[in-house]
Amino acid sequence: MKISYEMVRDNPDVKKYIQKADEMLIALGYTEHSFPHVTRTAKIASWILEQTGHSSRDAELAAIAGYLHDIGNVINRDRHELTGALMAYSILDKMGADADDIAVIVGAIGNHDEGNAFPVSDIAAAVILADKTDVRESRVRNKDNITFDIHDRVNYAVKASDIRIDMDNKEINLQLTIDTSISSISDYFEIFLDRMLLCRRAAERLNLRFCLTMNGQGMM
Repeated sequence: MKISYEMVRDNPDVKKYIQKADEMLIALGYTEHSFPHVTRTAKIASWILEQTGHSSRDAELAAIAGYLHDIGNVINRDRHELTGALMAYSILDKMGADADDIAVIVGAIGNHDEGNAFPVSDIAAAVILADKTDVRESRVRNKDNITFDIHDRVNYAVKASDIRIDMDNKEINLQLTIDTSISSISDYFEIFLDRMLLCRRAAERLNLRFCLTMNGQGMM
């Protein structure tokens, strides 16, 4: 059975797991990982594959993987990519998804976290790029800037974020506008360098060059 993104998005168990996973991360003091983040990840991952000439089915599988990628946080933040992959397998198998589709989706979920991630497929690469480029002010839930840690400060400093693909030059560009009175550019690299290097590997999987632009200046 060809499971659709809408079927996964509207599944009541999936909704509950995403909600409860984010509640776990609230308790741990993490930035937002709820419906706005997973929906954006799903949409951007799908868009990346559409823009790079992949099939509509590959784009839909990327959307499904992007939507499910963080459900493992309901168990524990540590190795959530692996527990999330196992949970996704159970959900999709119960829904009657094709084994080939399940394999690609859980492989992408299991390889999205920078601790041990690798773009094992084009779908995994798209999910990595979509997830790791979701840096924005609205992800910060702690509004007391006196108690900001560096993660809060860096995210809160990002006032605009946009991803662009230039197929003529084979580039994918993350363009950020950062309020440097809140956080310095060096702070961004201190926190997110590993993620940006992972994005570079993911882009290479798609035969693209990853570029990072901050306040109009090229950084990578």
